[in-house]
Amino acid sequence: MKQITQFLARGVVKWPVIVIAVTLVLTGFFAFFASQQEIDQGAEAFAPDTPEFDALITISEEFSGAGESTVQVIFNTDDGDVITAAGLQAYMDATAAIEQSAAAPLLKDRPGGDIVGFMAPVLVGLQMQAASMEIPLETIVENITDDQVKQVYTEALAQMPPEAAAQTSGTLSSDASIEGPSASAGLMIVFLNTSDLEHVEIELPPIEADMAEELAAVPTDGIEIMPFSIELLFSSADEFGGEIGRLFLYAFLVILLILGFVYWTKPAGGYTRLRALRRSAADTALTLVVIVSAIMWMNGIGVLLGPDYIGWIGQFNPMLQILPVLLIGLGVDFAIHITSRYREEVGQGKSVKNATGGSIAVVGIALLLATVTTGVGFLTNIVNPIGAIKDFGILAAIGIGVAFLLMVTFLPAFRLLLDRRAEKRGVLPVEAFAQHGDRILPKYMGKAALLAEHVPVVTIVVALLLGGLGAFGLSRLDTTFDFTDFLPEDNPHVVSLDLLTEKFAGGFEQTDVLVEGDVATPETYNAMVASLNAAAGVPNVATFEGHAVATSPVSVIAQLTTPPEFGGNPDVFDAEFSQVAVANGLQQNLTVSTSGDVDAIYRAAFESSPNSMSRVLSESDGEFDLALISITTTAGSDDNAINLADDLDVAFEPVEQAGSSVVVTSQTILSSKIITSLQSSQIWSLVITLIAATLILVIAFWFEVRRPFLGVITMLPVALVVLWVFGIMAARGISFNVVTAMIANLAIGIGVPYTIHITLRYLEDRQIHDSRDDAIRETTRHTGGALAGSAL
Repeated sequence: MKQITQFLARGVVKWPVIVIAVTLVLTGFFAFFASQQEIDQGAEAFAPDTPEFDALITISEEFSGAGESTVQVIFNTDDGDVITAAGLQAYMDATAAIEQSAAAPLLKDRPGGDIVGFMAPVLVGLQMQAASMEIPLETIVENITDDQVKQVYTEALAQMPPEAAAQTSGTLSSDASIEGPSASAGLMIVFLNTSDLEHVEIELPPIEADMAEELAAVPTDGIEIMPFSIELLFSSADEFGGEIGRLFLYAFLVILLILGFVYWTKPAGGYTRLRALRRSAADTALTLVVIVSAIMWMNGIGVLLGPDYIGWIGQFNPMLQILPVLLIGLGVDFAIHITSRYREEVGQGKSVKNATGGSIAVVGIALLLATVTTGVGFLTNIVNPIGAIKDFGILAAIGIGVAFLLMVTFLPAFRLLLDRRAEKRGVLPVEAFAQHGDRILPKYMGKAALLAEHVPVVTIVVALLLGGLGAFGLSRLDTTFDFTDFLPEDNPHVVSLDLLTEKFAGGFEQTDVLVEGDVATPETYNAMVASLNAAAGVPNVATFEGHAVATSPVSVIAQLTTPPEFGGNPDVFDAEFSQVAVANGLQQNLTVSTSGDVDAIYRAAFESSPNSMSRVLSESDGEFDLALISITTTAGSDDNAINLADDLDVAFEPVEQAGSSVVVTSQTILSSKIITSLQSSQIWSLVITLIAATLILVIAFWFEVRRPFLGVITMLPVALVVLWVFGIMAARGISFNVVTAMIANLAIGIGVPYTIHITLRYLEDRQIHDSRDDAIRETTRHTGGALAGSAL
């Protein structure tokens, strides 16, 4: 390590202009690529490589329903009832607003309707009344009473096919009463056909945003209209980015003031306050420039490593926006130590050239050791199954390396050019720098040595006890995953999502069962019928009259073959298809005979209802090899979702026994998998990071001073700080999630350099001072003062 820092010191001292020029050119190069950075606001980056995630990708690619986006519109009253005349009017006005918005071209006569919701039975009943009375529907609505709305709702719901009635009932809040009927909230689902959009991810958000604006303008009588979709939720990414930008601006202003204070040197020997202020401002500005450059380098390298170029990492995600915080913390730490040591060397009478080289060669060892230790620690995240955390580790290591390189080259080179001129003019503040240890922070930090001098055992015992409490708190932490962690809590769409979770068990929840194999055999088809019957008995599966509410090849065929006199939908029933299906083996209980031709039934169904069948079947090379069964569920929480998945796996065992593979998946199930992976991987990742950093320090101290146990002692405070963080989280009721996991990483990333600085400076001071206590005081006074400024 000495050879590396001495090499860098020689280069900076000998060719400062070249160092600065090369740095500026590379900064411009990386800034060009950094400007291409795009942040993926979705949760895909956090998804582990699991069958459930792969199944969701397959569903989105292979079924026509993937060319469809849904917007859920909540009609909410806190204490009232939405199945009223006011609720009906609000529903109709909202429908009209949607049809007048930019979303209108995406309403393309979807089977079952483009807009469905809790008022559908009332509208169907009133439309029949208007037709029979030959008066406009609006006239009836203008004069209808709350009781009449409830009566029409009850009558119309009773006349609907069982599956349609079940789905309609599912659009009422969990506190609804069908007998009344009444509900404090109702749901409207808008299906947008995005198949004609060339770039859905770009074109769809403004369309949905326009729809949301039109809905916001709808006048209502005590009823809140709240649209929600994933696109709307993350349409505030610019707002989020702006908020991050403002926070960083505030942080930079605070850092500006603190660095000005830390870099301030007390005037002495002709060194005036004005000159002290100018120097403090120059060092502060130089530090901030280097930090910003390091962030640009890291982002530029991240773009180059991303999917648009090399492809080693994924798209930037919200988690990576935490990395600049790490670079600011480390950058300030590195800059303060380099600058403080340089001033100390100048104050001892060394020339600018020798002081620059000496500060790089001596402090550079601590910085390099901290860089290697912290960087390798973060690189252990490469084995993490969650892509976002793996990318975080890679970019963190790169950012730390870049920060080190710039702080030991560009910063001292620039300061060398400035001070070389002052040295020639004889105005270098040598006397002021000689008093560096008498400044406020070093003076007060020097008093911390009293604990080590007088009560070392008590200090250690208290620290370990607090660490034990932190470990206990860690065992009590709840692990959660919520992609809204990266959004403001008062975001209206976050509020809508919370309301969906509270009153609709997460909204119009759907759990998909992907069947892969030869799905056109009698055995597989009959197994799907049996599994759907079994699914009706699974907890948290929505049912109506004993049947699971689900869309599948079986349900589409049932709708096509059920005549109106037996409860079928007259608009869907196809007598010709029924004859073809029966001729090919379809039986009255919807199973097929063992000699039946399921392939022929499927193809006839595609001719009769191509839109419906393309949502549940996929064909490849002339064979039906994928079937999709979408079940309406009410699991809501992650624990319930896992139990639901396990129960549905059991229910669909007949399909697997028939020779096809089955994967049960949904966004909620995937979220549960993420939580499981996060809980198991991130704690171990932190442990591995600490172990890796400790091993590196053990090896480094063995080579440098033949005292390997110093590596363990150096890492112990960092481990204790991580435990203290967990203990505080447990005491404050803060859950362990992606964000708090990264904060623990930051504690390691910033804490390791701190302890390395203290250890190395103590070893240096111990060689100078005969007394151990004097060495401790000097260490806490000089390095402790710099650490205090960095921590601030």
